[in-house]
Amino acid sequence: MAKSGKAKRSVKLLRKAKSTGIRKSARGTAAAKYIRSSGNRGIFANLGPNAANFAPLTPVSFLPRAAEIHPNRIAVIHGSRRYSYRQFYDRARQLASALARAGIRPGNTVSAMLPNVPAMAEAHYGVPMLGAVLNTINTRLEPATIAYILEHGEAKALITDREYAAQVGPALAKLKKRPLVIDVDDALYSGPGERLGTIEYEDFIAKGDPDFVWSPPSDETSAIALNYTSGTTGNPKGVVYHHRGTFLEAVGNIMAWPLPPKPVYLWTLPMFHCNGWCFPWSVTAMGGTHVCLRKVDPALIFPMIVEHGATHMCGAPTVLNMLTSAPPEQRRKFDHIVDIQTGGSPPPAKVIKGMEELGFRVTHIYGMTELQGPSTLCVPQDGWEKLPLEERAALTARQGVRYPVVDGHMVADPKSLKPVPRDGKTIGEIMIRGNTVMLGYLKDSKATADAFRGGWMHSGDLAVEHSDSYIEIKDRAKDIIISGGENISSVEVEIALYKHPAVQLAAVVARPDQKWGETPCAFVQLKPGTNATADEIIGFCRNQLAHFKAPKSVVFGALPTTATGKIQKFVLRERARALK
Repeated sequence: MAKSGKAKRSVKLLRKAKSTGIRKSARGTAAAKYIRSSGNRGIFANLGPNAANFAPLTPVSFLPRAAEIHPNRIAVIHGSRRYSYRQFYDRARQLASALARAGIRPGNTVSAMLPNVPAMAEAHYGVPMLGAVLNTINTRLEPATIAYILEHGEAKALITDREYAAQVGPALAKLKKRPLVIDVDDALYSGPGERLGTIEYEDFIAKGDPDFVWSPPSDETSAIALNYTSGTTGNPKGVVYHHRGTFLEAVGNIMAWPLPPKPVYLWTLPMFHCNGWCFPWSVTAMGGTHVCLRKVDPALIFPMIVEHGATHMCGAPTVLNMLTSAPPEQRRKFDHIVDIQTGGSPPPAKVIKGMEELGFRVTHIYGMTELQGPSTLCVPQDGWEKLPLEERAALTARQGVRYPVVDGHMVADPKSLKPVPRDGKTIGEIMIRGNTVMLGYLKDSKATADAFRGGWMHSGDLAVEHSDSYIEIKDRAKDIIISGGENISSVEVEIALYKHPAVQLAAVVARPDQKWGETPCAFVQLKPGTNATADEIIGFCRNQLAHFKAPKSVVFGALPTTATGKIQKFVLRERARALK
């Protein structure tokens, strides 16, 4: 709905107040005028937000509260290292202070190429304490994409683990302007990789002030994080999160799961992925313990659950498959239920059964990078636990209902915005609106406008809605392949295939995979008189792409096309599903 002229003038007043550094009470007055111009009037017209009753929302506020209430409680575990909440808060402030002394300013981007180590958890607080924007980078990406992200996001600093030197080093070499590079030399990593910067992380934060004074953002809708998603083109899109959205998403996680006081959260989900679905903030809000994990490995996960009493985990369906497929010698018995959230491909009945037998309780969620993490979850209804496994699995594999902090979602016609019937058959696009939707795509106003057309966030995912209001995804409108929780653009893989001298036509679709959920399957039509093997094609793609993006299977032959020459991907999807 368009704002009135009076409301627009009030917004300008609020922006002017912020830009001129007016005190919070004055900003509160400007905000009050805006609210009065567009909200309740009457006898309440003179009441509104002020310094006493209004504070900008930010998830950073969870850490000082936890440190104040539980200063000696263990906040972070990493190998033999233990950090209390007092230390966690001090180290985050040291990071903010050290970055400021190094010239990082509010609004600057600080990138992080890190596994799930304490430095990554600290970055989720220290970077935004400074007013800077945290850009967590997928550690599986290839140098060219890493370089693009650093350049596009205008990174002023990069905190990088020595393990990724082989990817980060060539990426830095491609940049015209190199950011400040801070190396993490983790004691738990003993593999190859050189330091790329001039200072190690512990030495860097030692230069910072643990009493660094920070303030919440003057504008709660200012950027807090920058995450890149593969989208449907070769270059990834920069998705911008804001303080208000991440605060509410973190609270939504607590409400929806629910997350109890003092959870012990095992980091099987990469913190680089949608800022760990905002759980770096959720766990801290509940005074929980972050158990760091460099590598997702059942041989490590089971013992850590037992040793630390882990209560909660998140991860792609791949993680569930790894756990249920682990050999007996790697498994450990534990005397409590471990809750695990999973998103992506719906877990099959046998995986749910296997997880339950191991002592896990599975919750299925749905989200995307543009939604700052989970947006819907399959809330279990009373009586489901008594149903036969196959029937219960079919119900729990659905994407479910909206998060309590999501203002609205629907399955609707993408052009008319008319909701589809709740018949479980009529297909429409999933659309979401509310505070947990991204600010937009960085430096891409056209893509942002397209995503927000009609006042809804268009997900690009096609689904049906059942009579009980639970949604169920049926297809992906933009041909995104979700493999092991990672988005793979079919277009990007096709571009790589077309570079092979023997390839005439190529198309990539998702092929169901028991371990990864989905993997890229390439259908290739060779040029007359040429030859190529599947291994050759796969190797060719691996030399151009991150290895997880390369096809796992290749099928040769003529590709089905329409009268206008468009490849019929729906036919190829059926063929991929039928492959053995």
